[in-house]
Amino acid sequence: MITQLAPTAASQGITSLLTALRSLDLLLQSAIAEAKVAHGTTPFTDPYRGLYVTQEQATLSLATEPGEPSWQEISSIFWSGLEEVIQNSQELTQLQRTYQLSNFDVAVILIAIAPEIDLRYERIYAYLQDDVTRKRPTVELGLNLLCATTTEKLNHRQNFTPNSPLIHHGIIHLIADANQTQPPILAHYLKLDEQIIHFLMGVPGLDQRLQPFSTLVKPTIALEQLPLSDDLQQTLKHLCGHATSVLEKPLHLYFQDRAGLSNRVASAIAHHLNQSLLIVDLNCAQRSNVNLESALRLLVREAQRQQAIVYLPEIDALLKTESSVLDARFLESLQSFPNMTILAGQTALPPALSAQMLTIALPLPNFAQRQTYWRTQLHHHGIALEQEAVNALSDRFRLTPDQIDRAIASAHTHSIQRSVDPRQPPTPALTDLLAAARYQSGQELQGLANKLVPHYTWSDLVLPEDAIDQLQGICNQFKYRSVVLGQWGFERKLSLGKGTSMLFCGSPGTGKTMAAEVIANDLQLDLYRIDLSQVVSKYIGETEKNLDRIFTAADRANAILFFDEADALFGKRSEVKDAHDRYANLEVGYLLQKMEEFTGVSVLATNLRQNLDEAFLRRIQAIIEFPFPDETSRYQLWRGVFPVEAPLDVAIDFEFLAREIKLAGGNIKNIALTAAFAAASENQAIGMAHLLKSAQREYQKSGRSWDGQFVTKIEEMG
Repeated sequence: MITQLAPTAASQGITSLLTALRSLDLLLQSAIAEAKVAHGTTPFTDPYRGLYVTQEQATLSLATEPGEPSWQEISSIFWSGLEEVIQNSQELTQLQRTYQLSNFDVAVILIAIAPEIDLRYERIYAYLQDDVTRKRPTVELGLNLLCATTTEKLNHRQNFTPNSPLIHHGIIHLIADANQTQPPILAHYLKLDEQIIHFLMGVPGLDQRLQPFSTLVKPTIALEQLPLSDDLQQTLKHLCGHATSVLEKPLHLYFQDRAGLSNRVASAIAHHLNQSLLIVDLNCAQRSNVNLESALRLLVREAQRQQAIVYLPEIDALLKTESSVLDARFLESLQSFPNMTILAGQTALPPALSAQMLTIALPLPNFAQRQTYWRTQLHHHGIALEQEAVNALSDRFRLTPDQIDRAIASAHTHSIQRSVDPRQPPTPALTDLLAAARYQSGQELQGLANKLVPHYTWSDLVLPEDAIDQLQGICNQFKYRSVVLGQWGFERKLSLGKGTSMLFCGSPGTGKTMAAEVIANDLQLDLYRIDLSQVVSKYIGETEKNLDRIFTAADRANAILFFDEADALFGKRSEVKDAHDRYANLEVGYLLQKMEEFTGVSVLATNLRQNLDEAFLRRIQAIIEFPFPDETSRYQLWRGVFPVEAPLDVAIDFEFLAREIKLAGGNIKNIALTAAFAAASENQAIGMAHLLKSAQREYQKSGRSWDGQFVTKIEEMG
């Protein structure tokens, strides 16, 4: 679990900051004492003082040396006490050490922060600058207060150049006077960054510039609670130990995440190190046209202020759009960042970034890890399931922990429909959880394949007993793969071929698609049909890209792939005669590779087995023949094609239909449906005449000849 970080009380650092300002007051008192001489004899009670320049003031200005400080020898007391002030302030000490600031830089920070604490400093600064409109300190005022000689003043101008620590790290912003066009640097106002102000004053909460795309959390999840292997957990703990030790450079991790675990792992690491987690969506920042370079600089400082680990999820999406420009910004920021950072994405990092990052792969949880997580979360939600049901959920759906959480929540919601007593909280059943798990895993293939909704069960299949046994055996292979591959150790013996693959061979209409639906129904998995004639492309390389997208999506979706018209691609590999033959063979070879790598269920359907490559057939676990139905099978098809609600004429001669109408099951289904519509239009029960006329149309559609007895029967029926 992750809890929102609660606001904390202002730090004790405000006390040391006030002490530092008292030291600044001594400096300002000396400056005020000398200001009267520097400003001339014009009465200080003049309401227009500072709004005009007198001749006396101009003469006094010419009397000083170029670049000479306005007040000399006033800063000795201040400088003698500043070292002690910094040592007594944890915040000032940390700021100075982190950004390599000089004592002069720290003094500038004190001058700039004073009006943020007490507005009386605005009056003092206006007086010292002899201008009621200049209530904020300028570069020149800072130099005049802190420098005793002209040489010091000129040398310390470099503290305000773009490459100086104060300006480069965005600690001080130089603000031009709006009433001046291109004013000199001395006339620029000193504005301390809001983040530095909050840090020095101990103000809780995120910097407001980061809030639109950042979240600060205090994680409570432990590494032991995550569905990770023991080796990976030990590796992460080992890295956490390195993060707390003194290293030459900070530790930066990249989670290459296929399991959706990076958020949880980053939170667990922060919890293990007793730190907060600063989650930053840089993709959101980019969409909001935020300056990424400035945002990264703010993140570095905010993480230090909050004692947090910076976590940047989905960073690979941003790298694709910003490419090398963002790489350079990251490299610079990472090198200057003293604490651990965690990046996460699905793809590999570019070489420039990977050299600075330690990549850790987060694989999908295995069966045992999913089983433990399902059991824990179901118990947490008060759902009692048999161990066999938990095993089915864990084995059939390779879900991430987030997907499991959403599946349980969705099942709870949908179980309300079955709730009888509104006073009792609904309890999801196994069917609710299976449906929710299918939904969580079935989004990847949308748009790549057509989803089929299974309607058929084993009782609907009319096939030889051997074919039925083969189909049921394949289903059992999938149901018990966790036992055989996992518990019995066969997974260690197999580098490829861990999935379940079948080839259905038979004429059109013999039940290949129905059998695929029966398997999907039995395994409670989604079924997607891929038309290979649409996948094969005439453009070189496009077929492989299409197949890769399909298999990758199917692997994530825990779905059954049903390749219809498989011989469109899986034909015999041709002898290489030209470049087109060579690339066609490469396509088949690529498909064979993806078939072996696929860990799910794949079903291939073809009308002509003899067109299939022998090398391909060797990689198929089961080849099931769908023969043309004989008379006995056709009788079963005729008897089973009509729903129980359909009105049937008692005079229907099913034996005659099975004997004389020599068509496959798909044709029989078409005949029955056409006859039903004809009977409904006549407000009659489905009779023999309707069936014979429909059969006649089906024969005409297929271009087949008529049998003599069949013609006679039609004539008898009128």
